[in-house]
Amino acid sequence: MKVLIVFAHQEPQSFNAALLARSVAELTALGHTVRISDLYAMHFNPVATAEDFGTRRFPERLQYDREQKYNLQHGAFSSDIAAEIEKLLWCDLLILQFPLWWFSVPAIMKGWIDRVFVNGAIYGSGRRYDTGGLAGRRAMVVTSTAAYPGMCAPDGLVGALDVVLWPIQNGTLAYAGCKVLPPFVSYSVNFVDEATRHRYLDDYAERLRLIETTEPLFFHPLADFGQDWRLKPGIAAQTVGQRARLQAGKIDVAPT
Repeated sequence: MKVLIVFAHQEPQSFNAALLARSVAELTALGHTVRISDLYAMHFNPVATAEDFGTRRFPERLQYDREQKYNLQHGAFSSDIAAEIEKLLWCDLLILQFPLWWFSVPAIMKGWIDRVFVNGAIYGSGRRYDTGGLAGRRAMVVTSTAAYPGMCAPDGLVGALDVVLWPIQNGTLAYAGCKVLPPFVSYSVNFVDEATRHRYLDDYAERLRLIETTEPLFFHPLADFGQDWRLKPGIAAQTVGQRARLQAGKIDVAPT
């Protein structure tokens, strides 16, 4: 399997860096081919500007998504974007690894997504979710947080982690067509002892050993939605994004 790890942490001595090293060693030992985009080490520019395009369809006013599609057709992207698109389309498994900052990805990771998930290749012209440009690929979020596990429970201070990660897991990876695997989360890495951090490393290695058979998360397919873009009558909302409400052990069903 071809694996692309997009890594966003600026400290080479960090726990995230240790996770990255362990993942590369484990995946390589399993016979997979691994490529890494270490965004800070690459000095990756996260800012989307007109300089990303070698040619322009609408020179009078920047319409970034439309220029993405035009430059894709003409092979005119800046070299850094072109290189990352090539890696993205090459991989069978995409791993986004980052520390959770302000309930989201670091800015450099967001900029990578903005500039590399381009219109015409990853989405656009009706391609989304099941029909997205990355259909057939798997993806996984690997993240760390200062929060304790209880804080990330549905009734915890932070709230359910599947809610926190919804924008990246559903709105980015699933939207682009990926089958999204359950995230790997290291909790309270600044406060746990060394033995716990080593356990996190071992647990991650075990997850990677099972990566090809891991069941992906559920996201509603396009067929579940009607012409009004809402769940069809009788389709039960099964995700936090569709506001599934559990009552007496049952999921509410859209009105019929």
